[in-house]
Amino acid sequence: MGRKSNRRNSKHSGGESPKASQLARKIKSFLDNHYGEEFSSKQIIKKLEMRDAISKGAVEPILIKLVENGTIAKSPRNYYSSKKDPEFIIGKVDYVNPRFAYIIPDDPEATDGDILVKEADLKQALDDDRVRVMVYPTKGRSGRSEGRVLEILERARDEFVGRVEISPRFAFVVPDFKKMHKDIFVHRGDLKGAQHNEKVVVKLTEWREGDKNPTGKVTRVLGKAGVHEVEIHSIMAEFGLPFEYPKEAEAEANAIPDTISPKEIKVRKDFRNITTFTIDPADAKDFDDAISYRRLENGNLEIGVHIADVTHYVQPKTALEKEAYDRATSVYLVDRTIPMLPEHLSNGLCSLRPNEDKLTFSCVFEMDEEAKVLSHWIGRTIIHSDRRFVYEDAQENIDKQSGDFFEELTHLNELAKKIRKRRFQNGAVNFETVEVKFKLDEKGTPLGLIVKERKDIHKLIEEFMLLANKHVAEFIFKKHNGMDTFVYRTHDAPDMDRLEIFSGFAKRFGHQLKLDSERQVSSSLNKLMDEIQGKPEQNVLEQLAIRSMAKAKYTTEPKGHFGLAFAHYTHFTSPIRRYPDMMVHRLLQHYLDGGKSPEAEPWEKKCIHSSDREKRAADAERASIKYKQVEYMALAEEKDYEGIVSGVTEWGVFVEITETKCEGMVRVADMTDDYYDFDERNMRLVGSRSKKMITLGDKVWVRVVNTDIDRRTIDLEFAENDEKPTRSRTSR
Repeated sequence: MGRKSNRRNSKHSGGESPKASQLARKIKSFLDNHYGEEFSSKQIIKKLEMRDAISKGAVEPILIKLVENGTIAKSPRNYYSSKKDPEFIIGKVDYVNPRFAYIIPDDPEATDGDILVKEADLKQALDDDRVRVMVYPTKGRSGRSEGRVLEILERARDEFVGRVEISPRFAFVVPDFKKMHKDIFVHRGDLKGAQHNEKVVVKLTEWREGDKNPTGKVTRVLGKAGVHEVEIHSIMAEFGLPFEYPKEAEAEANAIPDTISPKEIKVRKDFRNITTFTIDPADAKDFDDAISYRRLENGNLEIGVHIADVTHYVQPKTALEKEAYDRATSVYLVDRTIPMLPEHLSNGLCSLRPNEDKLTFSCVFEMDEEAKVLSHWIGRTIIHSDRRFVYEDAQENIDKQSGDFFEELTHLNELAKKIRKRRFQNGAVNFETVEVKFKLDEKGTPLGLIVKERKDIHKLIEEFMLLANKHVAEFIFKKHNGMDTFVYRTHDAPDMDRLEIFSGFAKRFGHQLKLDSERQVSSSLNKLMDEIQGKPEQNVLEQLAIRSMAKAKYTTEPKGHFGLAFAHYTHFTSPIRRYPDMMVHRLLQHYLDGGKSPEAEPWEKKCIHSSDREKRAADAERASIKYKQVEYMALAEEKDYEGIVSGVTEWGVFVEITETKCEGMVRVADMTDDYYDFDERNMRLVGSRSKKMITLGDKVWVRVVNTDIDRRTIDLEFAENDEKPTRSRTSR
């Protein structure tokens, strides 16, 4: 565990008594922080660990004086208690380590920051639980507000994935989830046949007051730990991802006819005779966007962004709709996709496959040669895609100036570059994070790492999708100046304090940020992103920059999008894999049909649910990547690796290995050359004796000493140590 400097001031040791005023403050603070409890003078002496006779003798007179001036209360039994009312807040638990958690208030204005709660005061609350907390009137030694949990209002989860450890008389499940710090006791009769070291899903059944560990019951046996399929299923179960589609919803999907009726075609704008194609990754099957291109008689261009018309097939109050809402997004793990919609829809009816008539919802632009939008039209259409491109093939046709539709692709690329240039001139921020993909064998074992390269063709598709999303949002907003209920994708301006800290780290690599205005922030960040391309610090600084930004979210509030520099923005272009896009399609058609604005509250609840599901998907995707990174480093060559310090906490230093983009930790407890204090403000560790500093962004050399697939962790040590330990490949 990490350590903050906590050395006691020894000024009063050896029998010397503190001043009466200091002792009075200490007693009052103790009683205030134990609101609702009563203590005798002897108990107060014991709790405050008073050992010298002078201090002990001073307690009773001080208590009497505090009672006389109305500062504390005294009961008929000669017990003392606080008279100062504490605050009570409701929030979510962030269980950072086994010793304490933070409570993040529902109302950020309710307190001065998050509330620190020690493990003994959590009342058996677990990570992400909603709780009611009593906030102590005085702050703790850390300078933070502290408190204790009074009541668990809502459990975030009661099922956990973990590895079974069986002894002759009992069994425990050791959870995979890093923020579950308690092993779960399981009676041998509740193991459901699970064997020692197998992965299981366990459901909490009881946690009695005073018990150190909760009791649970195995509900699903996943299989032998370390096997690829078992580990992926473990991640799915850990994040509550579904293993199969409900039969009722599947049946509804399969019952939808493949043919399009003449009546349906008649009410749509027909684009079937206009050049149209899709451009997607090589392994994609759900093609939810297509682009059409034609030259108009007036010399201008007509560019159509055509999106799969999912809501034509998925109707409200159906099993399909219910399941799509519950999932809210497709999830992309390292080796599979967990789709939002059944395969018959996602890869079949809705997918804009080539040489098939398809129903679409479109945003069609009339543009000049400078890519300026002269007019646009939004409505339901029918298309017939002429070609399915993978990104690499489309890029090759542009590069070689030959092949199918190379002239159209080239012209679209020129237009996209002009749109992109204007977007950045208007203040958009260019975040292009490094994406790593694993090459797996048939058993799922990682054979190598591939860093995905973003080329012009990727940016081409991105720009036209952004353009469609922007115009759909603006179209609805402008109808009644934002009074109509709609689903927006918003992104708040960054917190300047966090940006100042990030700016300090960037400066260590020789990069200067200007933060005087939002426009300066954008241009300065873009300059930084250009400068770090291909450099060792690229991934670390990109990730730190993103962390210093606000999180994008779905909401009915018509706010802007800082990162894109759009006054209004939505998600319209991916309804096969995102439920918010389905919401947008429904509201959009409702307004196109002349409908009145519905109540915002039900739509806002759906937005919050969708944002939560988006986070769950991102966490699961990261967990699957981390699992493969741990496995990859367990199999990698034993040698010293160059890395960059990517995070600093009181309990360890995160290092990203430059060669493999894998992140591990050097634990403070294993750094035996000095005693290190954590400087939170500057995100660094400082050696007490040597004054050696380990800071975010430092270039270091490390070696792998342990890999733990269960916990998905890579333990490192700094390579300056002379003795090389034997590496532990996996910890079970």
